[in-house]
Amino acid sequence: MNGFIPARTFLKEAPLVQLSLMQMQLGEHLRLTLFGTSHGPRVGAVLEGVPEGMIVDHNRIAEAMATRRPGGRYASKRNEEDRVELRSGVLDGKTTGDSIELSINNQDAKSKDYSFLPHHPRPGHQDMVMHKRTNGEADLRGGGTSSARLTAPIVAAAAFVSPLIAPLGITAEAHVGAIGPVEAGEMEKQPPRWANDACKEMRCRDPTAAEAMVEIVESHRMSLNSIGSRVDLTIKGTPLGLGEPWFDGIEPAMARAMMSIPAARGVTFGRGFQVVNMTGLDHNDAWGGTPEEPMPLGEQPDGVLAGLSTTAPIRCSVAFKPPSSIASQQVTLNLESGKMEPLTVKGRHDPVLGPRAVAVVEAMAILVLTDLALRGGFIDE
Repeated sequence: MNGFIPARTFLKEAPLVQLSLMQMQLGEHLRLTLFGTSHGPRVGAVLEGVPEGMIVDHNRIAEAMATRRPGGRYASKRNEEDRVELRSGVLDGKTTGDSIELSINNQDAKSKDYSFLPHHPRPGHQDMVMHKRTNGEADLRGGGTSSARLTAPIVAAAAFVSPLIAPLGITAEAHVGAIGPVEAGEMEKQPPRWANDACKEMRCRDPTAAEAMVEIVESHRMSLNSIGSRVDLTIKGTPLGLGEPWFDGIEPAMARAMMSIPAARGVTFGRGFQVVNMTGLDHNDAWGGTPEEPMPLGEQPDGVLAGLSTTAPIRCSVAFKPPSSIASQQVTLNLESGKMEPLTVKGRHDPVLGPRAVAVVEAMAILVLTDLALRGGFIDE
């Protein structure tokens, strides 16, 4: 199927996403629209605004999907192949300029684990609010449309469009910077990823911190609990002036994208909340370089000013709450009985989210920067 399918028409016809016209879109020039549910037949995305003639890099897409699903003891045992099917907008290995549908089949959903829904909504989940918002019509199994399962097409879409931004020399690399009280060292000062098994499992570049992260995650897993985490991202190579002022600046646009990742609870840029204790003289970065190629000076100068890139590295951190699905018994409202009753959530769940979120944070950055580069004329169409 290589015909043109406008995203609005596709979504109107798709039975997977009839949720009272809720919007699941990101971007302006490059627009991403998500569809699907965790336990439906498939999840995917429709991409609009990709120029024609771009060569599709299937290997890059496959590598990105593999990065999203870390293995080992500390990830969900849901085993999905995550093979990305391009159902429109591509012909003979190149984009046609039409809308692109990326589709990923769900192959290992176990819906029986969610037999308590919708009558006994889980604490910390979207079950209650989505059930009420849709008058009981939503598919709540596995989180439904709010599930982290839908990060799979986000990662696929970012890998798909990455050839557009590659000629600019922009790179986006993330790792787990913290799990609970365990802090990793500065990412740029660590070995290349991933130096050992612990680094690979935790998606952390710091070998010493990764070992400690394994211990704390294992401790919480064995006690039927979960733990919070933080992903640190560094973007390099952004050309001077990339971005837009005010609401569509790099930081506002990226903050919106990062906060849409399931379980994200905070985003900081640059020196973050440390600025509260700084003075203007401490924080201001002098301009150096040449009139033709100016660059900010300092140990960690701001990568963005007034929404526009300064050419310095852009540093972003995203905090993730502890996963809400835990095996410990919790007491919560039962909608059938109207009483507070015990609930034990079964199924396959992550005890920590940071390792799986690394690829998603990188993907969100690529999608936002590609959209802004297209809007600003930094990419030839």
